[in-house]
Amino acid sequence: MKILIVEDDAAQGRFLQKGLREAGHLTQLARDGRDGLFLATTESFDAIVLDRMLPRVDGLTVLRTLRASGKELPVIVLSALGEVDERIEGLRAGGDDYLAKPFSISELLARLEALQRRSASAARPSQATTLRLGDLEMNLLRRTVRRAGRDIELKPKAFALLEYLMRHADQVVTRSMLLEAVWDYHFDPRTNVIDVHVSNLRAAIDAPGLPPLIHTVRGAGYLLGLRGD
Repeated sequence: MKILIVEDDAAQGRFLQKGLREAGHLTQLARDGRDGLFLATTESFDAIVLDRMLPRVDGLTVLRTLRASGKELPVIVLSALGEVDERIEGLRAGGDDYLAKPFSISELLARLEALQRRSASAARPSQATTLRLGDLEMNLLRRTVRRAGRDIELKPKAFALLEYLMRHADQVVTRSMLLEAVWDYHFDPRTNVIDVHVSNLRAAIDAPGLPPLIHTVRGAGYLLGLRGD
């Protein structure tokens, strides 16, 4: 991907460029909001990594201006302001994702990849109504789940959690990714609500005698896959 980084902190900008380039992406760096807005509206990019607190033009103004001009490319907002209300404001301004500082480059890369997949999926004329992984099947229209021929009843939140995991099968998803995608920022990221829900989902999906599909990746998050880690 060709990614525009809008970041005024020189050290952070170098960190982002180095990490993204090592992952095979092309990058261009703007050091303030005005230059970032100019580049975003005059050149072609696949995604933008946008700092919220910028000189000359702040990040949210850049974002609102982009959306008002019809630019729909994915934007991840970076900010030291990690409170729930601040995140919601960033998303409502037009951000596709919001990452609080400090963060790991691996999580930023995972989120960029997820946004790229989402954009590619939205561009396709039709979407799959059934998700499958081995003997696990989820019907999105009928809202049903079956594994090894056995019906599994799930409450709405557990269904949404499993759907996210299945859409990201064989990928590590972090707790913060699940928090944002399934809980929509309504819980403090330090709470164990995600661990409890994943544990309950594991009990429903990974019945005795069946190979486990839900795996805990220590220090990272969870992975839904046919093999353990």
